[in-house]
Amino acid sequence: MEYAIGAAIGAASILFLVIAIAVARAGGLGEAFQGLTVAGMAKHDPAFAAKLKALLGGVEVKPTTPPPPPKPSGTPLRMLALLQAEARLVDFLLEDVQAYSDDQIGQAVREVHKKAQAALKQHAVIEPVLGGKEDDPVTVPKGFDPSAIRVIGNVTGEPPFNGQIQHPGWKVKELKLAPPPLGADEFILQPAEVQIP
Repeated sequence: MEYAIGAAIGAASILFLVIAIAVARAGGLGEAFQGLTVAGMAKHDPAFAAKLKALLGGVEVKPTTPPPPPKPSGTPLRMLALLQAEARLVDFLLEDVQAYSDDQIGQAVREVHKKAQAALKQHAVIEPVLGGKEDDPVTVPKGFDPSAIRVIGNVTGEPPFNGQIQHPGWKVKELKLAPPPLGADEFILQPAEVQIP
């Protein structure tokens, strides 16, 4: 029995000595715990372990720069590019029309409207969200899609809501647009044109 007690005291003394040396080497108890935390992180994170190994080996670790954010898709702009190509819609909307007479603007609007309408009908199947006309009565059911129906006015309680159509809304049922040529910048609505003499 005395042998077991002596062995336990010896083991405890050695453990205390190891802990005291580790704490002294770390610079304090807080730093020792921080070292244990780092060791635990390295055990569970291979990328962290590789960086730690490089640091401990004296190898300089260069910070990695994050990749640039991905360029947003230009796909939503394809219809706008089409309306520019076929009806010069962007040209019209960005033109300063203050210097023109109402008759001149009216003529331009009539032409842009005709061409833009033809392009929409050719490349998109568009239909109303709600059947009915403005001021027709309508019931908005429970579980309605708020992206398709916006309820305005004195909205209280839970649906169903009874009201009047202010606008029937529009939704695209089908879009018939060809993909852009390979490598084309989809953010170019219309390329610049240069006349060579």
